Amino acid sequence: MKINNVGCAWRVGLRGVHAVFLYIAVVSARAQDRSFGERFFTAFADDLRTPAYTTPAPDASPPQRRILPAPFDSPPFPSSDWQIGGTPIIGDPGNLAPWPLMQAIYSGPNSETWKKSRIQIYGWENFSWNLSTSTNSSRGPNSNFPLIYDLRPNRFEQNQFVLYIERVPDEFQTDHIDWGFRISAVYGLDYRFMISRGLFSDQLLKHNNYYGFDMPMVYVDLYIPQIFRGMNVRIGRIISEPDIEAQLAPNNLMASHSLVYGFDNYTQTGIFMTTKINDQWTIQAGISNGTDVALWQDDPGNQPTGTVMIQWTSPNQKDSIYAGDNAFNNGEFGYNNLQQIVGTWTHKLNDKIYTATEGLYMYMNDAKTHPTKAVPFQSGSFPVKPGYAPEWGIVNYTMFRISPSAFFTVRNEFYDDIVGSRTGHATAYSEHSIGITWWPNKIVTLRPELRFDHSYNTAAFDNGGRRNQFTASMDFIIHY
Repeated sequence: MKINNVGCAWRVGLRGVHAVFLYIAVVSARAQDRSFGERFFTAFADDLRTPAYTTPAPDASPPQRRILPAPFDSPPFPSSDWQIGGTPIIGDPGNLAPWPLMQAIYSGPNSETWKKSRIQIYGWENFSWNLSTSTNSSRGPNSNFPLIYDLRPNRFEQNQFVLYIERVPDEFQTDHIDWGFRISAVYGLDYRFMISRGLFSDQLLKHNNYYGFDMPMVYVDLYIPQIFRGMNVRIGRIISEPDIEAQLAPNNLMASHSLVYGFDNYTQTGIFMTTKINDQWTIQAGISNGTDVALWQDDPGNQPTGTVMIQWTSPNQKDSIYAGDNAFNNGEFGYNNLQQIVGTWTHKLNDKIYTATEGLYMYMNDAKTHPTKAVPFQSGSFPVKPGYAPEWGIVNYTMFRISPSAFFTVRNEFYDDIVGSRTGHATAYSEHSIGITWWPNKIVTLRPELRFDHSYNTAAFDNGGRRNQFTASMDFIIHY
């Protein structure tokens, strides 16, 4: 595969991001002794000297919530709450500590107006490198595949530059309806695993650009406290609700992704309702136009698609089950019209150790082994056998907190791509990884990792030349 128009994609993808920064810098610098740039770099330098996690004082008041206390510390863990997607945490005020960019804005003109608005602008840059036993590039550069996101071996990658503009509704209060929104922009290698057919998709599907632009989340939230313990209605394009992992780097427990996650549903566009029944039960129901397909795109998978997920958490805050049918329609073969049944059990052993296990089953009907007029592209791969195209997998993450700002992770998984419709190889896989997540300060995260993959029925790695693959990798996240 060829790399086309990378420089052009870079300019187009970042033009809007640069405009936002320029506008903020110009407006904030007016009537201010210090320029926006000075305030930003001061905040940035201060955060580089600030620990990511500080143990609360014994007499400190717990964070304001009308739900049970959060089970985890974040940082170092990606999230402090039990796994649930497609919604803010109902019962939590949603107060986000400001990153350097917002600190600079808050210390400038109109700071109180900014704070009262609850609008935040922030993001991060994520780089990675990997060393791999797969080196055969004679059939294409993606020798690491089906390992993702770092498809290409033995190189440095710019994975994702991300910008968020958002307002999180206050879902602690119960006396009025509140609203929120998020607009996200992503540039880098990882756009390849967010694209919806018909939305910025030519850069991948027609040109196979390795670096590109996407907007994986563009939505509004409406919080209605009068329904049960609170309901959130989310309208727009979202990251698919389930999964231990996510496309956005800070939301993950390791630098690389499991095969189980790497080939399932990515994004959906529609209306998604989350209702908190009580402290233990939360129910989600939604309708979308399918998986990874734009509303206006002619594709068999562009059809009314249901989503139903249920979350249960134990009264002692030791267990959570999050399961359901993430996407269901007629299952007709399309770009990524995956029918997905999925569930995760998370168990907290103590304040330093917890484990999460996810299983899923996915399929499409009447799959074709080659491009057709209706389905010229596949999000995964065209299967090696036509007809019913299923796959299933199970993955476990176990985390051990080894310091206030770091944890050690063990990941094991088994994945069976029965007819090759996701990876292009009709084989089962196993994968075993260990890694460390370390926050040396408030805004930097480092994640070194060792990983071993094996394909059982055919040689799937190194462009079909090996059954085994060993990789050593590390990624670097810096927030702004």
